[in-house]
Amino acid sequence: MKYAALFLKELRLEHTLFALPFAYVGGILAARGLPSWSALGWITLAVLGARTAAMAANRYLDREIDARNPRTARRAVASGSLPGAAMLWAIAAGLALLLWAAWMLNPLCVKLMPIAAVLLLTYPLCKRFTWLAHFVLGAVDGLAPLGAYIGVAGAVGPPAFALFAAVTIWVAGFDIIYALMDVGVDRSQGIRSLPARFGEASGRILPLVLHAIMLLLLAWAGVLGGAGRFYYLGVAAVAVLIFYEEYLFRSDANLSLINQRVFISNMTFSVLFLATTVAGYQ
Repeated sequence: MKYAALFLKELRLEHTLFALPFAYVGGILAARGLPSWSALGWITLAVLGARTAAMAANRYLDREIDARNPRTARRAVASGSLPGAAMLWAIAAGLALLLWAAWMLNPLCVKLMPIAAVLLLTYPLCKRFTWLAHFVLGAVDGLAPLGAYIGVAGAVGPPAFALFAAVTIWVAGFDIIYALMDVGVDRSQGIRSLPARFGEASGRILPLVLHAIMLLLLAWAGVLGGAGRFYYLGVAAVAVLIFYEEYLFRSDANLSLINQRVFISNMTFSVLFLATTVAGYQ
């Protein structure tokens, strides 16, 4: 029971709430309405499998880096509380679940799975080489709506690419904010984060710019997908999100508190955007 609790905590399954609503949005744009319940079920399992494999790879590959960072040294694998082999088994199980779900959706999903698997398993390595790692992580989450669109439509369409780009820069934006907490440690370890490379100011300005671009991309995805007017209420919510993040940066809150509030606000936004997308096709 103790190991199971540590395992679930290490995988941070609650973070699935970032990718899953947008995966559903991808399926809705493909169907121009609600997809079948079976399609939604397989999309859910695909996201769960992909998220499990990606997070397990992150914890396993970064275990030594995490151990040298005071903020992350208590993570189960980094501290030795949980064997690294548990993450290897989680990677295998996650990929198996993803493959099963892709198989049940359509053949194109299966053909494209190797691309997804490579990104899922190698994105943690990118921070060792380039500050563009934030965008690689964003692309990993962007695969959720892209894959869901393909799973429903059986093809790739312009709305899928617009949604993929929007999610990529959305996740990159708040990952840059997250990296602000580790600027000193990243520099000492040679980790390539954008704030470590260009300074803390860049980590406070660029996320707002990226989220503004996200607003435009989501609006364009709606136009391409023939979404109704309620869809654009969710797009407008991005502006509220941007102003809130800017307010947090101007506050006297410490970076840990800012990141906690950014996490909650972005997770809330993703669920809200799903709701307005559903309303936009009613």
